[in-house]
Amino acid sequence: MNIGFEGRRVIVTGAAHGFGRSMAHAFAAHGAQVHALDVNAEGLDETVAQAEGRCESVKVDVGDRAAVQDAVARIEGEGAGIDILVNNAGGVRGQVGRPIEEISADDWQAIFDVNLSGTFFMTQAVAPAMKKAGKGRVINISSGAGRGISLTGIQAYASAKAGQIGLTRQLAHELGPFGITVNCIAPGFVLSNPTTEKQWQAMGKEGQEALIARTAMRRLGTVDDIANAVMFLASDQAGWITGETLGVDGGK
Repeated sequence: MNIGFEGRRVIVTGAAHGFGRSMAHAFAAHGAQVHALDVNAEGLDETVAQAEGRCESVKVDVGDRAAVQDAVARIEGEGAGIDILVNNAGGVRGQVGRPIEEISADDWQAIFDVNLSGTFFMTQAVAPAMKKAGKGRVINISSGAGRGISLTGIQAYASAKAGQIGLTRQLAHELGPFGITVNCIAPGFVLSNPTTEKQWQAMGKEGQEALIARTAMRRLGTVDDIANAVMFLASDQAGWITGETLGVDGGK
């Protein structure tokens, strides 16, 4: 199977490190023109520097609808519309698991803003041009926490990631008649950023061994494992797949 993206324009959110950086580089290596979005300007600069001239950075908070609309308008104003959107921005916003009675409204909303609202706002912004073109790919990055429970114990994270899966199904039916597919990936545990590194260390040797033992492949995943799945769902070969959530987790 020969997957290529020559002439395609791609947006990857949360591209300053981890999954997003790997995806941005993979699309660039396969010929796409990539627009890497994040709030972390320093990380974006590193992503762009490593992408061999096929990646441009845009600093934006995906949870801010007005900022998203402006950013996408500027990107699309440089040429044709966006062919592929990967909604990867997310995370726990520095929070840790706490009892439900200790969670403030701001704590709850902060996680929903980046994980679920950001996915909605970004897709909302690219949809008009995709509809006009009669084609497009949207890939949302959820989590195993969205299909089960969060290892962190963070209620808002599990809820927002489950919400992404529901939004994927809904948008697949709304946008399908326009030739746009909407799919989702639910990654397993991957050492992809400082947050997951801390989680891994906090598990201790016994917890780490138990996690791996519950995985069919008996290993942790890599950022490339996730990027490879994104490449397939974004490709022409996946043209009759939509509304699906693919677990990329080594087998549970």
